[in-house]
Amino acid sequence: MAISLKPQHLNRYRQIAWLFVKYGRSDLVKEAGLEETLDAEQRVTPKEAAKAGELADDLEKLGPTFVKLGQLLSTRVELLPRAYLEALARLQDKVEPFPFDDVEKIVTSELGVRISKAFSDFEVKPMAAASLGQVHKARLRDGRQVAVKVQRPGIRDAMLEDLDALEEIAEFLDNHTAAGKRYEFSQMLDQFRKSLLRELDYRQEASNLITIGQHLKEFEHIVVPEPIADYTTSRVLTMQYVRGRKITDLNPLARMEFDGAALAEELFRAYLQQILVDGFFHADPHPGNVFLTDDYRIALIDLGMVGKIMPGLQEQLLQLLLAIAEGRGNDAADTAIKVGDRKEDFAEKEFKHAIAEIVAKQQGATVEQMQVGRLVLEVTQAAGENGIRVPAELTMLGKTLLNLDQVGRTIAPEFDPNASIRRNAAQIMQQRLLKSLSPGNLFSGVLELKDLVQRLPARLNKIIDAIANNEMKISVDAIDEKTLVIGFQKVANRITVGLIIAALIVGAAMMMRVQTTFRIWGYPGLAILLFLAAAGAGVFLLINILFYDKRHGD
Repeated sequence: MAISLKPQHLNRYRQIAWLFVKYGRSDLVKEAGLEETLDAEQRVTPKEAAKAGELADDLEKLGPTFVKLGQLLSTRVELLPRAYLEALARLQDKVEPFPFDDVEKIVTSELGVRISKAFSDFEVKPMAAASLGQVHKARLRDGRQVAVKVQRPGIRDAMLEDLDALEEIAEFLDNHTAAGKRYEFSQMLDQFRKSLLRELDYRQEASNLITIGQHLKEFEHIVVPEPIADYTTSRVLTMQYVRGRKITDLNPLARMEFDGAALAEELFRAYLQQILVDGFFHADPHPGNVFLTDDYRIALIDLGMVGKIMPGLQEQLLQLLLAIAEGRGNDAADTAIKVGDRKEDFAEKEFKHAIAEIVAKQQGATVEQMQVGRLVLEVTQAAGENGIRVPAELTMLGKTLLNLDQVGRTIAPEFDPNASIRRNAAQIMQQRLLKSLSPGNLFSGVLELKDLVQRLPARLNKIIDAIANNEMKISVDAIDEKTLVIGFQKVANRITVGLIIAALIVGAAMMMRVQTTFRIWGYPGLAILLFLAAAGAGVFLLINILFYDKRHGD
């Protein structure tokens, strides 16, 4: 059965099918019936030696939706080999800026005033251009320098069209292929759609800037730009301008001008707080989104992609990170099992063995080789391969820590993320405890105590009246008394039958000495009858035990 092809999506079907064939998944193309969309030259399976970087290049050619999809796939270690994951993790938007005339139209339409009225200065040439939008440097009428992010015209409709095509293919693969049933592409795509739509709403990013800025205000060397609410809409984001340079542009000489180790440690501690205390974190801290300011502070920009983690999962993630950092493979496996949902084909022994190997690998690694984010992603890969469905937050955490590893090593090549986790674990636990003692939680506890005090007299009266009227009953759900009595009765019956059989055998043996004219097979007849009765009773009892007891025990 082939997928139902829609003419408006035919070109996208062809391009997606070609990616499957080119990178070794022609089986999915055949099962989905997409072969008919391919040209003759595209149906030839390429050699396995194709370079991983070609996948990133092909996704860039397909447009912004697939660039973002590639960035998502870089976290799905169960789907692609490591070489491809590394290539996709480095995937960045490489697009030409759109004309300033379009910028002017969008800003005027969104803000309701001309650019010249809202800004005293607005640079025509953008500072940066990406698939979703581009950023221009400007100055407000009150003299403040700002960065204005303007969404690319028509990008939302184009992405929704691509998502519809991807959704149809994902649903078919889930329903008709083994890989789809295993990896649940529709669920993965649904997560991708929600994340992408949030990124397309710049008001959401402005809210992220405010929230994370408040959470990180105690970190002196970390800067989060503040949004300008009156100049922000769903397609235009105006925020404080941060003067600095990307950390990827730093040379060895420039690193000598600041304490890179201290900066990396503070940045890592800030992210541990976001993930394990606040439960709200910047999920895309790749080197291109991290700036070094002129006064040697770390600036976090582009907060469109964030992650949220519930308190219960936070504690389990902290346990998992500590187990990985300290090389405790069994504890890491047990925590991963608690975090995920076990499927019917869960292979516990194989999973624990795989986790032990993953954690053991880091024991002999040098500081330069240690990547806690990579280890977390490998744990999720082992989980998927052995029948555990891990929450999306875990894969997002792995990608975040992987990017953070790269940022930390760019600032300080000798930075050890595992040691940082161990150093900050106690402080993280203390912060979690203080958060649980927040005024809101304490007030909630006081309300529950107030409710208990109000209801306690009435409940005590009911208990005392029940005791006085001999109506007090205690129900203990321990065992089924009826079943227990029946079992004892059955045992007693078996013992009685056994004694009767024994008596028959003993009596028959004694009767063999009595001479009588009534004989069977040349032996005293009465003794033989007793023997036969004992044998029949024994066979009946044996059959009853073997079949009747087994059936009721099941």
